[in-house]
Amino acid sequence: MAGPAAVRRRGPGCGSLLLLLPALLESWAACQAPPVPATEIPPDGTELGIERRFVPESCPRAVRPGDFVRYHYLGAFPDGTRFDSSYDRGSTFNVFVGKGQLIAGMDQALVGMCVNERRLVKIPPKLAYGSEGVPGVIPPNAVLHFDVLLIDLWNSEDEVQVQTYFKPEKCPRTVQVSDFVRYHYNGTFLDGTLFDSSHNRMRTYDTYVGIGWLIPGMDQGLLGMCVGEKRIITIPPFLAYGEDGDGKEIPGQASLVFDVVLLDLHNPKDGIAIENQVVPESCERRSQTGDFLRYHYNGTLLDGTLFDSSYSRNRTYDTYVGKGYVIAGMDEGLLGVCTGEKRRIIIPPHLGYGEEGRGKIPGSAVLVFDIHVVDFHNPSDSVSITVHYKPSNCTVLSKKGDYLKYHYNASLLDGTLLDSTHSLGKTYNIVLGSGQVVLGMDLGLQDMCVGERRTVVIPPHLGYGEDGVEGEVPGSAVLVFDIELLELVSGLPEGYMFVWNGEVSPNLFEEIDQNHDGEVLLEEFSEYIQTQVDTGKGKLAPGFDFEKIVKNMFTNQDRDGNGKVTAEEFKLKDQEAREEHDEL
Repeated sequence: MAGPAAVRRRGPGCGSLLLLLPALLESWAACQAPPVPATEIPPDGTELGIERRFVPESCPRAVRPGDFVRYHYLGAFPDGTRFDSSYDRGSTFNVFVGKGQLIAGMDQALVGMCVNERRLVKIPPKLAYGSEGVPGVIPPNAVLHFDVLLIDLWNSEDEVQVQTYFKPEKCPRTVQVSDFVRYHYNGTFLDGTLFDSSHNRMRTYDTYVGIGWLIPGMDQGLLGMCVGEKRIITIPPFLAYGEDGDGKEIPGQASLVFDVVLLDLHNPKDGIAIENQVVPESCERRSQTGDFLRYHYNGTLLDGTLFDSSYSRNRTYDTYVGKGYVIAGMDEGLLGVCTGEKRRIIIPPHLGYGEEGRGKIPGSAVLVFDIHVVDFHNPSDSVSITVHYKPSNCTVLSKKGDYLKYHYNASLLDGTLLDSTHSLGKTYNIVLGSGQVVLGMDLGLQDMCVGERRTVVIPPHLGYGEDGVEGEVPGSAVLVFDIELLELVSGLPEGYMFVWNGEVSPNLFEEIDQNHDGEVLLEEFSEYIQTQVDTGKGKLAPGFDFEKIVKNMFTNQDRDGNGKVTAEEFKLKDQEAREEHDEL
């Protein structure tokens, strides 16, 4: 509002205005004649005449003796000659009615008037300035005509009036003394004239209530309001800006009307509030300080205004909790959540963005976050394995180097399906421990027997990390694999790509060198190895491409890199001194 003061200003009363021309002289010539009802003007002009030229449709209150009024007027003689006007002075005439401060005719004529009513009043001399008149201003025995427009009306016994015209169905909390509120308002006088509006400034009025930061009437009028409530607060001047007004838009002795909508409410002593909306039946683990969470949210103000949403970006918000990566209220509100949980976190501004606000968030705003926890993990987490079925005959367990065929369903912790071999109609085949899958899957498939079914939960640092896989796996996502092992082919000892199933020929080089020229080419080498595998005399590491294995073995023997292997170069693996080569 127009700078609501904590203390009402005081100054001279309307008596000082009595120095201003004839209408003000009415006070010393007043008499105590009883009020006259608003009737037609008497034809002879000897009695008080009142003509109601405009009466507003709504008249909640009319002037009674003892009321204080503010009105504009034009004063003229019957021939139309003007002798005084409040309009010319740019201020209303302010006075008590029925207390002898006016000439008797005006004291009577004002009774029964409504705010915004206009009356033409004809006052005979006996109810005005009589046979003496006012020297130099009002002739003796003058009939006076006043065109009167009532602007304001109040009584010293008035109190603040509150009219609520909208109240939300849910009202969990109302304004109390010492609360901090944010509200919009239109401020008008009783006649409807607008003097101020927060809407025009496009900014709420933000203040404490009940501790003297506002005019007393507003301090009272805001108490008991709910967020979203709309009410009209009517304040008499002695609970507003009093005799002096505010020195700007608000004149002295003005009643004020505020049309208020409350947008926000908190107390500096508030902590966060948590409303659990959906908590999963199964919650094996709750978030703790140091965990990394992925969650969706809608962020709104208390009045429901949306300021941000992760859903609109189609991406979760990912952060550590309890370590200061997010505002203090969210850091606290995200502790103790389950994967899949939905909760509402209400954060007061001192635990949010404070008095300054941020972006679309105004200063001193209470924030409401409706969150959905997608997943969380801790950087210290390892792979989690849950076995659902294991055959009774489970003697051969998978190990590094084994060739595995398995089915899987891959999903996120919230159940979102990412991939499935069942939908493809074929198994997924890998050599365990060879880096063909993420490290977490290499670990999760170990010590498994054919026919076994298990669930493997893989944290992102053992999965696809912070980046994920574009269009397939979100960044920092915990992965869940439901696995069934269908086939296992035992691998070779670590470091070997080919082994003999029996005794090795003492003339191995000569057998490979079929044309006996003392040199073995890749084609000869490949043909010989293929024959050993086909006849069961040798075994290649399962799961790898034959040509790549053979070429790798040949390259290890071709020590000078000339594309030929000689007898001097050719060595079996156990003949080499602590050299690591995948070869014969």
